[in-house]
Amino acid sequence: MAALSSVRWLTRALVAAPNPGVWRGLCTSAASRAAARNQAEDVRVEGAFPVTMLPGDGVGPELMHAVKEVFKAAAVPVEFQEHHLSEVQNIASEEKLDQVLSSMKENKVAIIGKIHTPMEYKGELASYDMRLRRKLDLFANVVHVKSLPGYKTRHNNLDLVIIREQTEGEYSSLEHESAKGVIECLKIVTRTKSQRIAKFAFDYATKKGRAKVTAVHKANIMKLGDGLFLQCCREVSELYPKIKFETMIIDNCCMQLVQNPYQFDVLVMPNLYGNIIDNLAAGLVGGAGVVPGESYSAEYAVFETGARHPFAQAVGRNIANPTAMLLSASNMLKHLNLEYHSTIIADAVKKVIKVGKVRTRDMGGYSTTSDFIKSIIGHLHPHGG
Repeated sequence: MAALSSVRWLTRALVAAPNPGVWRGLCTSAASRAAARNQAEDVRVEGAFPVTMLPGDGVGPELMHAVKEVFKAAAVPVEFQEHHLSEVQNIASEEKLDQVLSSMKENKVAIIGKIHTPMEYKGELASYDMRLRRKLDLFANVVHVKSLPGYKTRHNNLDLVIIREQTEGEYSSLEHESAKGVIECLKIVTRTKSQRIAKFAFDYATKKGRAKVTAVHKANIMKLGDGLFLQCCREVSELYPKIKFETMIIDNCCMQLVQNPYQFDVLVMPNLYGNIIDNLAAGLVGGAGVVPGESYSAEYAVFETGARHPFAQAVGRNIANPTAMLLSASNMLKHLNLEYHSTIIADAVKKVIKVGKVRTRDMGGYSTTSDFIKSIIGHLHPHGG
């Protein structure tokens, strides 16, 4: 009942929100209160929104540096409260996790890098990244896959949204060895969470003026698990007669995305499928370096790259593409109702890409991360303002 109550709360907030952003106003009052508390504690952040920053692993710290540099140049009224949590750098513990959770619960808004998950089993199946999302109930991951003007890929003028449930499914961390050499992995699908993510997807489509929602599944094989997910999506779709509803099996969806991605608008799916489709779709518009993402609960909003990859091979080489993280940061500012700052940063990033003189290696250029940042800062105030 509590879960369903939170869905109703989210739905009411979505429908009642007067501005065009779906969730941009949901956490603003809470963030404002947190900012007011910080004002009393530290005069340096007077009037600023406190935001939790978690740099993560791989090129995460370099991307966060880009965000901080651009925010400083744009005089963005945000105060970052930086925390470090990493399993591969041996700075992960229950105490660290509690500190991060406390900060995120206080601020309601966070920007995070990829927290790398080691493949070795060390007694705990759930990674810190998964535990963080579960404890905050960040059930909805949203990845907006949109072509960038001036950057040509195999498919251009793409504009689709992938919404995945990310608190259960195959990522439930319920595995055991039932007999020697036999591992059982449990996939958990519940009606409550399937209904919640379906409602979220249709609310998103309604608020954003989208025409169609496609539920992606494997119910032909997993008749009970994915069958329940599909049934919930169908039931929820009946509440939204103005939005077209379709279903598609996951393997066919992968092929269709490569052949004709223009047929898709909003896609909703369980955890594992969403993780795969996020990365596949990101590749259609230029790769993991250009696609922003975000995760939501009824209370919290976390902004991150759309395709989660630590890019360990690029660490320290000054070649990482900060586009995805900067666009995510721009979306975060929109969520905080900092429309002006959100717009000038997003516009500057897009102008740099459209002009085409400064591009990182993943986009076919030879520019460094530093070059990219300098160029973006140069486009923030083109008339010297």
